[in-house]
Amino acid sequence: MHGSSMKRLLTWATLVGSMSAVTQAACPFADPNYLAKREEGAQQQTEDILEEYKVDDSNAYMSSDVGGPMEDQNSLKAGYRGSTLMEDWIFRQKIQHFDHERIPERAVHARGAGAHGTFTSYADWSNITAASFLGGAGKKTPVFVRFSTVAGSRGSADTARDVHGFATRFYTDEGNFDIVGNNIPVFFIQDAIRFPDLIHSVKPSPDNEIPQGATAHDSAWDFFSQQPSTMHTLFWAMAGNGIPRSYRHMDGFGVHTFRFVKEDGSSKLIKWHFKTKQGKASLVWEEAQVLSGKNADFHRQDLWDAIESGNGPEWELSVQIVDEEKALAFGFDLLDPTKIIPEELAPLVPLGIMKLDRNPTNYFAETEQVMYQPGHIVRGIDFTEDPLLQGRLFSYLDTQLNRNQGGPNFEQIPINRPVSPIHNNNRDGAGQMFIHKNVYPYTPNTLNNGYPLQANQTHGKGFFTAPNRIVDGKLVRALSPTFDDHWSQARLFYNSLTRVEQQFLINAMRFEASHLKNEQVKKNVLAQINRVSNDVAKRVAVALGLEAPAPDPTFYHDNVTAGLSIFNETLPTIATLRVGVLVSSLNGGSLAQAQQLKEQLGKDGVVVTVVGEVLREGVDQTYSAADATGYDAVVVADGAEGLLTGKGSSPLFPAGRPGQIVVDSFRWGKPVGAVGEKAGKALEETVGVGRGEDEGVVVGGGVEEVVRGVEEGLRVFRFLGRFAVDEGAE
Repeated sequence: MHGSSMKRLLTWATLVGSMSAVTQAACPFADPNYLAKREEGAQQQTEDILEEYKVDDSNAYMSSDVGGPMEDQNSLKAGYRGSTLMEDWIFRQKIQHFDHERIPERAVHARGAGAHGTFTSYADWSNITAASFLGGAGKKTPVFVRFSTVAGSRGSADTARDVHGFATRFYTDEGNFDIVGNNIPVFFIQDAIRFPDLIHSVKPSPDNEIPQGATAHDSAWDFFSQQPSTMHTLFWAMAGNGIPRSYRHMDGFGVHTFRFVKEDGSSKLIKWHFKTKQGKASLVWEEAQVLSGKNADFHRQDLWDAIESGNGPEWELSVQIVDEEKALAFGFDLLDPTKIIPEELAPLVPLGIMKLDRNPTNYFAETEQVMYQPGHIVRGIDFTEDPLLQGRLFSYLDTQLNRNQGGPNFEQIPINRPVSPIHNNNRDGAGQMFIHKNVYPYTPNTLNNGYPLQANQTHGKGFFTAPNRIVDGKLVRALSPTFDDHWSQARLFYNSLTRVEQQFLINAMRFEASHLKNEQVKKNVLAQINRVSNDVAKRVAVALGLEAPAPDPTFYHDNVTAGLSIFNETLPTIATLRVGVLVSSLNGGSLAQAQQLKEQLGKDGVVVTVVGEVLREGVDQTYSAADATGYDAVVVADGAEGLLTGKGSSPLFPAGRPGQIVVDSFRWGKPVGAVGEKAGKALEETVGVGRGEDEGVVVGGGVEEVVRGVEEGLRVFRFLGRFAVDEGAE
C-alpha cells in the first residue's frame, strides 16, 4: 500500500477509536459541576492569555517601543528657539503612535460641524504679504470651515465644556491654505511631543471609558497640575469660552505665531484672529449640562438653521503684526503657543470678511472627510519655530494618512481638492483618482521637456521659505527658558473678566475639582492655581473642604487687557436668537397674541417658537417637548398665566413644565417677559421678583412694549446681576 494511503488509514482508525471512547464515556452534562468548571477554565485560560500582555508602569523608566530607556518631554531642536529636527526619532515614534490610535474618527476634534462660504479681502495687502488671496480689494476666495469640540467622540454632546476647534480652509488660486485653530488663542502645551500625554489625560479612563467628553476626572487634573503650561488655556476653558452659545458666537484664532512674507522675501511675525460679527456669547454651566441631555446636537443644529434661514454667520479676519526682531520684546516669547499678544501691544489689522452661506450636501463626504493640515500653506505665508507648530506639521499629515486607511491620495477627495491645477510626480497608491498622461514622472527629465517645472520665489510664483529665517544653535532636548512663565498670562486673562465671569470660572473649577477622588491631586491643583491667584485658590479650596495655600505672589499683578470678556458688551445683532412664547392652546386670544409677537419679533430676524399644551394651528411645540434651553428669552402670553401657577396641570406635559421653563430661563440670566397684567403678575411671582426690580424682566400692557423690552434684553443676552458672587471676593 502507498505510504500516504496507509497514513490516511491509520488516521481514520485513530479517529474511530477516539469516537468509540467518547461513546463509552459518561455524558459530561451528567456532571453537575461541569458548566461551572468549564466557565472557570475558560476564564482562567483568558486570564493566562492576557497576562503576558499586561504592562505595569508603577516602577520603571520611560522606554521606547523597542525597549530603550529615554526621555520624551522635549523635542530635539536646533538651539533653544530653533526648528524641531526630523532626526528626532523619539518625537516621531511618540506622535506617530498617537496619531494612529483611533480608526477611523479623528483622534481629537471628532465631534464637529462644517459649512461652506466665501472670504472677501478688504484691500490689496501686497504691502505685507505675497499671499494671492489677500492680493486685491474685493477678491473672493471659497472657504470651508469645520467647528468642533476636542476631547469627545463623534457621539458626544456639543455643549461639553471644552476648547472648540475652528479650522478654516481657503481654496485659493495658488493652492489650499488652512488655518487650523481654536476658539481660544492659546494651547495647553508648548511642545508637540507632549500632545499624546495631554489627550491621554483628558480622554475617558481606559478601563471603563468614563467620562465622555469631560475633564472632571482625576487624570485630566493630575496632568493640569503637573504641567503648568496648561494654566492659561485652562482658565479660558473654565470661563465662558468653554461653553459658547453657538459656533457663531465665538471667535477663532490661529494659536501659533506665523509669518507674512512679501515678494522681496522680507517678513514679519503675525497672529491670526477671526472676530465674530454676531458678538460673543456663552451659555451658563447648568444650562450647558441640561442641553447635553436635551439636545446633544445643539451647536450643529444652530449653525445649520442659521444658514438655511439666510442668516449665515460672519467673521472678520484680522492679524496682529510684529517685527521679527521684537519676538522677545514684550516680556514673553512669541514662539510660545501658551501666550497671547495683548491688543494694546499689537493692534488688530482687519484683512477681510468671511461669511458662511451654504450647508454641506453630505456630512460624511464633506465635513467628515475634510482633512485639514497646518502644512497646507501658500506663497506669502510661512511657519515659525514654535515647537508645537513644528510638531503639528508632521502630526496632521500622519493623522490624515491613518484616517484614509494609509492611502496617500486623500487630497483627491472632492472636499480636499484645490481649485488650482495639480501637477507633480506623485503616482499610484490606494484611492488614486487621477489618470496621469505623463509617462515620465520624474525630475529632471528631457522626455517630457522638463515638465512639470520647478516653481520658486522668482519663477512660477511658487512657495518660498522666508529667506531671513536663521537657525543656529547646538542640538538640545529642552524648551527655551523664554517659555518658563506659565502663570502671568493666566492671571492677565482672569483680571480682564467681569466680576461675575470670574465667579463663573471659579464655579467651573469647583465643579471639576469636586469630582476628583485623589486628595493629593486636589492639593496639587490648588498649588498650581495659587501661582495665578491666591483669591481663586482660596475660593476653590472652600468648596473642596481643604485648607487654602499661602499666597505665592511671584507672578501676581493687576494688569488687564481688552477683548477677553464675553459678557461686557451687547450683541451687535439679535437675528437668529430664539424666543419661546408660552400660550394656552385652548385660549384663542392667547394664540392671537402669540402671532402678533411672532410677527413683531420676526422683523428683526428673531426666531419665535409658540409653545402650547397641544399642537394646532399657531402652535409650534408642545410643553412636553419644550425646555428653557431651547430659547434665549421667554414671553408669557396673556391667558397662559394659569399654567405658571400650577392651576393648569395636565397629563399632556410633565408637572410644572411651563413654570419650570420660566424659572430656568430666569435663573440662567435670560430675558423673560409677559403681556398683560395677569400674565405679568404670574411671571413675577414665579421668578420671585417685584415690578421693576430686574431689567431683564419685561412686563407690558401691549405686544409692542414687550417686544421692545425683549429685544433690548436679547442684546444684553444675559443679566449677570441674578448670579451670586462669593462674599469678600477680591
